Parts: sequence; structure tokens; C-alpha cells
Amino acid sequence: MKQYVNTTIVNKIARIKFYSDKGNSFTSEQLASLSKAIEVLNNNIEITIIILESEGNSVFCSGASFDELLSINEEASSKIFFSGFAQVILALKKSSKIVIGNIQGKTVGGGVGLIAACDYVIATKNTQIKLSELAIGIGPFVIEPVISYKIGKTAMADLMLNPTEWKDSIWALNKGLFTKVFDTIEDSENYLDEYSKKLSQYNPDALIEIKKILWENTEHWNDLLKNRAAVSGKLALSNFTKNTLKQFKKI
Repeated sequence: MKQYVNTTIVNKIARIKFYSDKGNSFTSEQLASLSKAIEVLNNNIEITIIILESEGNSVFCSGASFDELLSINEEASSKIFFSGFAQVILALKKSSKIVIGNIQGKTVGGGVGLIAACDYVIATKNTQIKLSELAIGIGPFVIEPVISYKIGKTAMADLMLNPTEWKDSIWALNKGLFTKVFDTIEDSENYLDEYSKKLSQYNPDALIEIKKILWENTEHWNDLLKNRAAVSGKLALSNFTKNTLKQFKKI
């Protein structure tokens, strides 16, 4: 499996780009690399803006690696696996940098959690989201707090309880998951370039204080996400989930 997390820095703006040849899905190793990249940038006083994006235009992120999930057979390892997305979400939330999500294409499961953990999200109209976890016998427990924080419990219920239904970019925009939606990738990139440069010129101390406001009342997430990872880890080992995952891989 080919995968990477690359960081480039130009002036005060860092771009983190991730990729895997399995639909930009995440293994534990890949999630750890992404968390580390965010933490390294947080310690760089020259950086004020992070752009989070993936390689390609058709899929932003297809969630967790089914291959790795199927290989796990004991509860402690399963909990660690699901803690991977928790660590990335917490790293994005705790970072003193403003994080802009640059989203193109379809996004499933944990990828929706990554979008929600960004401070400002730019997407194209072809972007779609789905939380498919219930369909394989688990639930989006680890990512629920951050998504609900952005879109509310009612919209979150719509996502969780319709695991086969894609929501389009306008739905995500209206619910507050996306900030801006553009017709074309070119329009999106032009706006992103202009906006990120402008944002990076503002007082960095003011940006830090704004970041704190954006994530008020989330200090308890450290323990909450850890507990949610344990719930997911236990359910993932059930016969229902194991058998369903095997059927998914045959499709």
C-alpha cells in the first residue's frame, strides 16, 4: 500500500497533503504521521495557517483502512486503531494555527471528522459526505463529538442513521460543515490562495485567540474520545462487523 503525508511551507502558510492508493483511507501509521505533522507545525512560530488536503480530486478521504481493521483480533489493539482519528482531531483542535480544509470529492466516515475538525472549510460542489459506520456494525463514535459540534445533534442523527445515503455539498454548507462551496476546482484553488495569504497577514496573536473561541467548551474531549474509541474497538471485533467487512471487501 502506497501512502504518505507531506508538508510544504511557503511564507506563513503550511500545506499538509495526505494520500493512500486505497482511496485516501487511513492506516494507524498514516494517522500517526498526520498527527505528528500537525504537532510539528504547532511548534513552528513562523506558521499561522495550515491547509489540510488530500491528493486527487475524486476522493478526499474514505475513512479507516478496512484491511487493517480486519487484521485486528484483540480489544486493546482495536481501541488503539480507533484512537488514531481521535489523536488527529485533537491535534487539529489544539493547534494554535488556523486550519483550512481544502475538500474535493467524496468523503466517508473518519474523513468527515477531519473536515469538522478544521476551522474553515472550502469545498467544491461535487463533494459528498457519508457516515457509513452503522452499515458495517459500528458507529461514528469517535468523530461524533466534533461533527455534532459543527452541525448539531439533529443533523448528526440524519448522518448516523442513514449510513448508505450521500449528502451533497449544499447540505453540508447549510448545516455548517462547509464554509464556502465553489463550482470548480479552479475557483476553489483561486479563492484558497487569495484567502490564505490574506489571513496569514493578520496579527498572529489575534488568530490564536480566535482559535480558542472556535473550540470553547471542548476541553473534556480527551477523555470522551478515548472512551468512544473503546466502544468502537469492542464493536469492531463482533462477528457482525467482521462478517460485514469481509462482504464489503468482496464488492
